[in-house]
Amino acid sequence: MNNRLYQQRNRALMVTGLGIALLIAIFLSPFASKYPDGLDRVSEDLKFGEKELTDKPAHKLPFYAIFDEYAVRNVPEQIATPLAGLAGTLVTFGLAWGAGKLLVRRPGVPPEDSVSDK
Repeated sequence: MNNRLYQQRNRALMVTGLGIALLIAIFLSPFASKYPDGLDRVSEDLKFGEKELTDKPAHKLPFYAIFDEYAVRNVPEQIATPLAGLAGTLVTFGLAWGAGKLLVRRPGVPPEDSVSDK
C-alpha cells in the first residue's frame, strides 16, 4: 500500500471516529444519569464529602468560569450539557492528536539520534 493511500485511510478513519464521538457527545449527553458519579457516591456514602475544602483549587482554574460540572455556565439548560460534551470531545481529540504528532515518527523518517553527522 502506498503512503498516500495509507494517509487517506487514516484521515478517513480519524474523521469518522471524531464524527461518531461528536454525535454521541452532543445527542446522548442529555440522557446521562442525574445521580452522582462513582466518587461522589462513595463520598456521600462514607460521609467524607463534608471534609472537602471550602476554597477548592479547581475553582481557581480558568475553565471554572466557563464550565459547571458537565455543563456550560450561563447557557440554557437544554444545550448546556451537549455544548460541554462537544467542547470536551474536541479538546480531548486535540490533545490526543497533538500527542500523536509529537510522539509518533512518520514512516521513512529516521529517528534523530540515528542520523549521522557528516
